[in-house]
Amino acid sequence: MKPHTVEEIRAIISGDLIQGSDEIIIHFGAYRLKQIKNQNTILFSNKRITDWKRLNEFFPLVLVTDRKSSQSELPKNLTVIHVEHLEYAYWKFVHYYRSQFQIPIVAITGTSGKTTTKEMIKHILSSSKKVTSTNLTNNSRTASLQYLLSIEEDTEAAIFETAVGSPGDILRAGEYFKPTIGIITNIGAHHLNYCKTLEGYIQAKGEMLKIIEPTGVLIINAEDINTRKIDTNSFPGKIVKVGTHTTCDFRAFNIQFSHDGMNFSVQHKKRNFQMFVPGFGEHQVYNALAAVAAVYEMGVTIPEAAIQLKTFKKFNKQLQVIEGINESIILDDTWSLTTTSLEAALKVLNEIGKEKKKIAIIGTITDLGSWGYIIHEQAGELIQQIGVDVLITIGEHASIMANHAVKMGLSSPVYTFKNTILVYDLLNEIVDSNTIILIKGDMYSKHISELALKLRKKK
Repeated sequence: MKPHTVEEIRAIISGDLIQGSDEIIIHFGAYRLKQIKNQNTILFSNKRITDWKRLNEFFPLVLVTDRKSSQSELPKNLTVIHVEHLEYAYWKFVHYYRSQFQIPIVAITGTSGKTTTKEMIKHILSSSKKVTSTNLTNNSRTASLQYLLSIEEDTEAAIFETAVGSPGDILRAGEYFKPTIGIITNIGAHHLNYCKTLEGYIQAKGEMLKIIEPTGVLIINAEDINTRKIDTNSFPGKIVKVGTHTTCDFRAFNIQFSHDGMNFSVQHKKRNFQMFVPGFGEHQVYNALAAVAAVYEMGVTIPEAAIQLKTFKKFNKQLQVIEGINESIILDDTWSLTTTSLEAALKVLNEIGKEKKKIAIIGTITDLGSWGYIIHEQAGELIQQIGVDVLITIGEHASIMANHAVKMGLSSPVYTFKNTILVYDLLNEIVDSNTIILIKGDMYSKHISELALKLRKKK
């Protein structure tokens, strides 16, 4: 956080000093007690705090509140600012802080690929700029204040994920970040337990158009069916399309699998550029296109971006290729699970598993609410269309996709398990050096992650 004195912050939020010192310098901000992790923090809260002793290590501490407390309730070494309306004062501070920085700020949303795209942008920019960003997949709305305050005087660019758990999440993130560039990587089916319908989820993702600055840039995957359902006519800024179609502003062609990544060409303004991105799958090419388009808007040339992209380090558990049991190959994709990422993973399995026996182990897709049955059926249809030699599902809901795949015509052997206890023994029998295994789940499915580790070749 750019340092401010208590006196400066009081002027911003129209607060009165009840006790303490105007000279204290603030370096951190919080609106929940558990967010206080450092000294010189300003806390916006109207809750009654009874256990001040456990906060002793974080003094000097500044409290902003609209609650009237007796002097006996508050520690004498606590600085207290009283305001008329706490929420109004909080947002006044947030908007003021954001207004101090005239730098490119990127907001990224999407069902799949947002973390990878964010990390690609960060990697490309970090070679020449001071960059701040969301930390790995930690894109919780409760962390937005901390991420905003991570922008400091020498920060030259910021990249933040804006996830959707429910409608309004992106709008709220926009109140903090006011992005100059927005990216929608793709829209599948996820978080339907709160968004209720796929249309509701698409609308929630479409909130991105409302939070980008009026003169800003929106980058979209022009070939994503659900993204195309968003009405962009009201967006006042510039729209940049990425994809493989000739109408795209950044068009990928000559896409080829190579050792540990993808080779492809990019056409932009009638010029062609050769690129390589670590990580398998066409979806990785789309992630790279969005990243290149974003940094291009920030003044990085396409050749410069291509050089940096070569050294990008993909995440573990994102289609990570490793040696497995009985000399097999494991594709560990236990980072996340949606129908969008499942389709991408199955396509990679088929491409790099040519001439091998292809086994897919798939867990349950979560956060679907009443849509769970339908989405798992859609997953089963994807499995049948793309094809595998052996299908193994783990979990009661996952068995829906197995049953539907068979109903749609999948003739390969299919095994359904409620848990992972017997899966390893089965694999030990049917796996050999001519086998490639895709194991697909999300980071919250511990039993799937543990099975993936167990399947690795013991060193």
